[in-house]
Amino acid sequence: MPIEIFRNRPTRALVSLGILANNFAIVRSRIGRDVKIMGVVKANAYGHGILEVSRALLSMGAHSLGVALLEEGIYLRENGITAPILVLGAINADQVAQFLQHDIAITSSSVDKSRLISATAVAMGKTARVHLKIDTGMERIGVHWYNADTFIDTTLALPGIAVDGVFSHLAKADGDRAFTLEQIARFRAIVERMDRAGRLPPLVHLANSEGVIHYPSSHFNLVRPGIMLYGYATQKDFGERRLRPVMSLLTKVAFFKVVPEGAGISYNHTARTDRQTRVVTLPIGYGDGYNRLLSNRGEVIIRGIRHKVAGNVCMDQTMIDIGPDGTAYNGDDVLLFGEHDGQSVALESLCAAIDTIPYEVLCMIADRVPRIYV
Repeated sequence: MPIEIFRNRPTRALVSLGILANNFAIVRSRIGRDVKIMGVVKANAYGHGILEVSRALLSMGAHSLGVALLEEGIYLRENGITAPILVLGAINADQVAQFLQHDIAITSSSVDKSRLISATAVAMGKTARVHLKIDTGMERIGVHWYNADTFIDTTLALPGIAVDGVFSHLAKADGDRAFTLEQIARFRAIVERMDRAGRLPPLVHLANSEGVIHYPSSHFNLVRPGIMLYGYATQKDFGERRLRPVMSLLTKVAFFKVVPEGAGISYNHTARTDRQTRVVTLPIGYGDGYNRLLSNRGEVIIRGIRHKVAGNVCMDQTMIDIGPDGTAYNGDDVLLFGEHDGQSVALESLCAAIDTIPYEVLCMIADRVPRIYV
């Protein structure tokens, strides 16, 4: 029995499909009318729930979905998603048949990969949907832009392959304008050569979230927003609309106690009280994805007041010092990040405290935390 069905658990992630629609509308406002949107839903839709988010994005007008793993694509297919799905990552030889069985588009990142895809497709009597990956400066997967012609020509000539797209990925679009423009120029040169030869596939894509926001020349005819759909980017205000966090992580006070001066709190007593104070215990810990690095650093909101984490975050529980005069009752809602009842705890502030990024924190929210869609 999946633990997610226990929706009355005090610790829960509220996922606002209305805010997701707001953020999707911002993406749409930044691109041309004829530019398609591939909603990136890898890593369980950045922790938000891949199936529900995928259904919502498609209902909002997304053309296709981008995932990282074949298994993610199969899960979507088995749950009724019929829209185009592209696995953006590298593939293994023994996976190709499953791509074909489930009509999931494959990223080919080398001549050898293309030949493998072709041989499998021919043997199965099927046609593989393929997107060609060009490396313009990420050094992750793909053929370098400066020697991609053989890769492109060979793949296009192979039987059993329909090349649906060509793409690359921006490495530094959140801060290095000069290098990003260089990547766009490298990719555009590939696209123009294919176009002159009459060999340009239907879909040409480069822009990630920061590309959508800051680099119109990277949009081509499809964009791949990821983190901005979920409410995070270097720019948040767009006229009358603002990117907002789709997920809010909440729990409830589970225990209240008065703690004397000089008492150590949690494992290894990394916090000690300097006066008699009041401490509450929350039923959430690093087993839920609330990072242990937030020990003595994290902040939460209880009854409209901001309080700090006291001591080490445990696997399943976390203590909060609410001060000698603090007020809290068992069952009170506690906001760990996001927005709730007019209050907010910026995820970025937690990330700054532990030197990470919103992507990581969102993806770490465990499956045992129920997602509640509102």
